[in-house]
Amino acid sequence: MSEISPGGTRGSTRLDHYVDRYAARTEGMKASEVRALFSVASRPEVVSLAGGMPNISDLPLDVVGKGIADLIASDGPTAMQYGSGQGTPELREQICEVMRLEGIEAHPDDIVVTVGSQQAVDLVTRIFCDPGDVVLCEAPSYLGALGVFRAYEADIVHVEMDADGLVPAALEQAIAATKAAGRTIKFLYTIPNYHNPAGISLSAERRPEILRICREADILILEDNPYGLLGFDGRIHRALRADEPEGVIYLGSFSKTFAPGFRVGWALAPHAVREKLVLAQESATLCPSAFSQMAVSRYLENHDWLGQVEAFRAMYKERRDAMVSALEDFMPAACRWNVPTGGFYVWLTLPPGIDAKAMLPRAVTARVAYVPGTAFFADGYGSSSMRLSFCYPTPERIREGVRRLAGVLEAEMELRETFGATGPLPTIARTEYDAPSNDLS
Repeated sequence: MSEISPGGTRGSTRLDHYVDRYAARTEGMKASEVRALFSVASRPEVVSLAGGMPNISDLPLDVVGKGIADLIASDGPTAMQYGSGQGTPELREQICEVMRLEGIEAHPDDIVVTVGSQQAVDLVTRIFCDPGDVVLCEAPSYLGALGVFRAYEADIVHVEMDADGLVPAALEQAIAATKAAGRTIKFLYTIPNYHNPAGISLSAERRPEILRICREADILILEDNPYGLLGFDGRIHRALRADEPEGVIYLGSFSKTFAPGFRVGWALAPHAVREKLVLAQESATLCPSAFSQMAVSRYLENHDWLGQVEAFRAMYKERRDAMVSALEDFMPAACRWNVPTGGFYVWLTLPPGIDAKAMLPRAVTARVAYVPGTAFFADGYGSSSMRLSFCYPTPERIREGVRRLAGVLEAEMELRETFGATGPLPTIARTEYDAPSNDLS
């Protein structure tokens, strides 16, 4: 039977009668490969090495609950009312103290509080990017940011990384090739500390070089730093923003060091950019949640939050160690992986000819989930890699998940050896510069 159209007449059997009415930018809106896994990975029998959910089991919920109760009792009418589009002054002052740990000296007036740092990525892209503009991104890069750039019809140009982070020579090559093609680069998007998904950090030696290259090319840097305080040795890297106040927009978040449910992040921007971000924030949400901001502010004020961050570091280090140990014990010798010094993720490179995305359904059948590397590239590259997350499962579950994954991989290798390739592997055409390496070990 044909469906009835919105106007009341019978006509096309298309599932979406509005398909011809959407804005062109919606073509860039695609379902996240991580989100698509959630319905399966959340089943208790499946060990999920896919999602990047912080493990808040060690968070003192009694302290948090008491702080919220006190907040309602003392400032409830304010907390549950509309607030400033820029964020509460108290929290912005506290954010300055947090960033000072990374060498940043900033004024609260230059901070815009956002609904998580994800919204900050969206707002920055909204105010800078026209359709067809270029955003430079590490290869691989955070899939949430890639989705934002696509949604605003920006073109993504990947820049190679290695074990020391973004490669300066590759950045210079990408800039030169893009400009030679007459294209406009709006900014470089980078996650310099404990990268998502690669798990690596930009070396201290390369940081001034990256700043110099972007300064000379007049390219803005968007520094996304949600994991910066989660180094397993307690080391805190100096932020790029600390050495380039006018050339860097810095993004931070309380999702990894406190709790993601409050959805509180921020952007620190040069003054003129700040004004545009506030206007964009007001048009998007009117204002970020006053309740969430005040709850975070009370937590920072009344609790040893740095001590809590140290507890998180120890917990994530234990999980990192469990994953690396399991990889060493179970994975085929042809696999390679990095050993992250902080954050949530390991980047695993598979033996030649194995396609992580094609293998995923068989892994889910074996009750283990991961994210294939293709999710972290804008062009289908990355099929020979995967992101493994160690932040949420217990060490025992991590070990069992890696054991299951290794079994799936070994079976895949046996099938390939017996029958050969089941289909052509994707070929990525890159005429502007060399393809980035998948191996970040």
